Amino acid sequence: MAPLDPARVRANLETVRAEVGPDVQILAATKYLPLEDIGALAQAGVTLAGENRAQDLEAKAAAHPELTWDFIGQLQSRKVKQVVAHVRYIHSVASDSALRELGKHGTPDTEVLVEVNVAGEEGKAGVAPSELGAFLERCPVRVVGLMTMPPFARDPEDSRRWFAALRELAGAHGLKELSMGTTQDYDVAAQEGATIVRIGSRLYA
Repeated sequence: MAPLDPARVRANLETVRAEVGPDVQILAATKYLPLEDIGALAQAGVTLAGENRAQDLEAKAAAHPELTWDFIGQLQSRKVKQVVAHVRYIHSVASDSALRELGKHGTPDTEVLVEVNVAGEEGKAGVAPSELGAFLERCPVRVVGLMTMPPFARDPEDSRRWFAALRELAGAHGLKELSMGTTQDYDVAAQEGATIVRIGSRLYA
């Protein structure tokens, strides 16, 4: 795989920015980027990055503190201690075991988003909408927003209702941040109120 070209990333970033508007944070998803490519993101004007794997997050955040880092992967309770020291937000809190570890290792500065399974998909991570209020009450650190991954759909319009449902849930609970939308559907997510879109290949192609 050829090294990332900062000029190409910058051009893609500017295109996405024009599509989502100035108020939506563009998070560069780095799951498939090697450590040696992360510097190109900063050169391209990326300021916010997100990693899915705790070990890779630790290495990338240590090497590139000029970027703000979020954790966007599935949060395993045993990885909470490793993750919490390196990030602004954890986007994927969805289990009571993670809450217990956040209670042990979180600080007054720890801020998280709760992952919601808005479509009620079986076997998928996320808190059920009906259980969200009780889950928020049990969370020992500050919850700033919600995150979701809607059911897979080839047409981004098919995700609109799920993004709208997450927006309504956030509003009902007084939460500001909405992490929703990826490369295939970020424009629809932004239209439905996303404050953070998680973009990977759209920035790098």
